[in-house]
Amino acid sequence: MSLIRNVGTIGGLTMVSRLFGFARDMMLARILGAGVAGDAWQLAFQIPNIFRRLFAEGAFSAAFVPLFNKRMSGPGSDDEDRAAGQSFAVEVLSVLLPILLLFSAVAMISMPWIVWFIDDFGQGGRSGAFTTSLARLTFPYLAFISVMTVFAAILNSVSRFAAAAAAPVLLNWCIISALLYVLLSDGGADPQRAAYFVGAAASVSGLLQMAWLWFWARRAGFSFKLHRPRFSPEVRELGVLILPAVFGAGIYQVSRFLDLFFLGRLPEGSFVYLAMADRLNQLPLGIIGVALGTAILPALSRFIAKEDQGGAQRVQSNAMELGLLLTVPAAVGLFFASGPLTTAIYLGGKFDASDVSATAATMAMLVVGLPAFVMVKVLTPGFFARRDTRTPVLTALVSLGINITLNLLLIPRMGVAGLALASGLSAWANCAMLYGVLHRRGHFTFEADLLGRIARIVVSAAAMGATIYLLAPYGSGWFDGGLGARVLSIGLLVSAGAFVYFALAWLTGAIDRSKITMLTRKQNPKAE
Repeated sequence: MSLIRNVGTIGGLTMVSRLFGFARDMMLARILGAGVAGDAWQLAFQIPNIFRRLFAEGAFSAAFVPLFNKRMSGPGSDDEDRAAGQSFAVEVLSVLLPILLLFSAVAMISMPWIVWFIDDFGQGGRSGAFTTSLARLTFPYLAFISVMTVFAAILNSVSRFAAAAAAPVLLNWCIISALLYVLLSDGGADPQRAAYFVGAAASVSGLLQMAWLWFWARRAGFSFKLHRPRFSPEVRELGVLILPAVFGAGIYQVSRFLDLFFLGRLPEGSFVYLAMADRLNQLPLGIIGVALGTAILPALSRFIAKEDQGGAQRVQSNAMELGLLLTVPAAVGLFFASGPLTTAIYLGGKFDASDVSATAATMAMLVVGLPAFVMVKVLTPGFFARRDTRTPVLTALVSLGINITLNLLLIPRMGVAGLALASGLSAWANCAMLYGVLHRRGHFTFEADLLGRIARIVVSAAAMGATIYLLAPYGSGWFDGGLGARVLSIGLLVSAGAFVYFALAWLTGAIDRSKITMLTRKQNPKAE
């Protein structure tokens, strides 16, 4: 299947999830607000998500996918290779489940101290019984999602991306359903009661996502008859790869945890402002960056397994070009439209104009790093596919040091917006280091044609930014109007910017028409 089709499948379904996420966050902003309940929910939900990204999405997928692909592409028949892959997955699941249960139990017992540490050592006003109980209610989400990741990795490895990409929709549906129940029962009068319902809905959604992907993995021909855990040679091989990857992902998640630590020392509402800004930032990041990273890892693994360096270079170069073609204008557009977007989406209920202003400033700084975050998603599989989990660890460690330094410099001057800017700038540093290593080793290089196209992308995006900046004042009074006025004004503003960008990109050759045709052509995985 073509790169564009794979990215389109993942990105399209991710977009559906993100749109439901917008609806979810609009309701959360209006019902929980940017006060105690809003901050407590964001803190409670971030804790299991940090560990989810540590154990599941980052380290596990990076180590599991190449090993699973190796067994699925073995020297035997298709049935024999599938059996080998299935046996490997069962061995991993049998060890993973008890580890997750033990870790979850320890974390939930330790939750009062975890929350106390984040909350400025109990001085930030967020470390009471309410936040702790909400965090415990939400934490089972971690175990369910971690098991789900195994099923997702299996499906992605056999190029069945749709089911895994669609799974996050269930999270948003569950939370929206909980919020609708709150509105119908008491009109959202008690934000803390609403937060408890949302926390329970998050955990239920994890169970549903796990069941959803188990079903589709079964439909793909895999069965999972678990047995007593044993550290077989296959599991030990995974462990050898996963430990440095966990350390690398851990460095990134330490950065996320430190963000929570710094947020706990900022005024009430800071957790909410960053979360709401990140929702808009995650739309292009999820649709483009995560989709590209997920789609190219199996293809890179196959090319590298066959020692086809030219094929690996081509896949990564095409992914980089496609990523920047879509991400650069997204970053520029979000920067210049931060005020109108946050006003139209979040203003209302318990979320007032001052909350909107703080969220807009945070988002404008956060999207500075958006192209870098996407480029990291494209560059990192170049290491994982070659079973090199050490280098991303080292670059992430240096990036963490840069992030901490920038936080200390920027937060006193800019507040939560400074934290967002520090994150973006450290992502650019990580991107530069990853590319430098790949280039030095001869694994990937920005060729002259690609650099020229990137320059034309930047020029086209700059013209789009100028268009949005000049047109935005004409929407004043519409962005905070009724639902119809908000949708129409934002739709017209975004459409005008997009028209200018894509028209210039087409005219200047930023869009390579021949490459688009090549990328959309269906490929035979065996031929790769």
